[in-house]
Amino acid sequence: MSDTSMNGAASRYLLGLADDALVYAQRLGEWVSRGPQIEEDMALANIGLDLLGQARALLTRVGELDGTGRSEDDLAYFRDEREFRNVHLVEQERAGFGFEMARLLWFSSYQNELYAALRGSSDPVLAGVAAKALKEVDYHRDHATQWVLRLGDGTAESHERMQRALVDVQPYVAELFDDDAGSLAAVQEGAGVLPSALREPVSRRVGQVVAEATLELPESSTWRSRGGREGVHSRPMGYLLAELQHIARSHPGASW
Repeated sequence: MSDTSMNGAASRYLLGLADDALVYAQRLGEWVSRGPQIEEDMALANIGLDLLGQARALLTRVGELDGTGRSEDDLAYFRDEREFRNVHLVEQERAGFGFEMARLLWFSSYQNELYAALRGSSDPVLAGVAAKALKEVDYHRDHATQWVLRLGDGTAESHERMQRALVDVQPYVAELFDDDAGSLAAVQEGAGVLPSALREPVSRRVGQVVAEATLELPESSTWRSRGGREGVHSRPMGYLLAELQHIARSHPGASW
């Protein structure tokens, strides 16, 4: 597929994937010095760096495809909140460690299935990013899995907290699998995969881990997040962007 054959709606699909990775990288960076042990500080920082690498490659591709010529920095630092296309799951505030492991388990399981499918993308850059990222998210998923097992099948208190974390994350899960205009357009171009097609394998994988951890997947909540792919975000997003973009917006054009 040529650089010009992907239309604006389909390039927005890549923007959603990039924004998921960028925003979650920012959240994971907040764990440095706050993890339960030094090794975990380093592990979460490294997972965040992997996601940042994914975001950089995808944002650069978006700038090539959408006709604007924007750089990865332009897209990361000089868009307003309503221009971001990430799901609500990744923008939620850092909470307890159990919440983070539940969030990481769902997100990494989703990314694992996503990138496995995108290796066959008609866009060569996206296919290359997917092949490299798949190796990374395998580790991310394994890391979250080991912690969920340890906490769920640990003490009575760790079990209770891990179960509560799964409940707290649940309202933000369904949005990962919502089909939107960008994903539909990308599928028509042969470049993307429908999020709804990933629901069953991702849910099965997470369910297996949860069961092994002697935990239970919560019932679907009465309220669920939606709208992130259309630029409608939750309260924490504005504060996150203020931290992420402060230096670049305070000193536009500066270089180091």
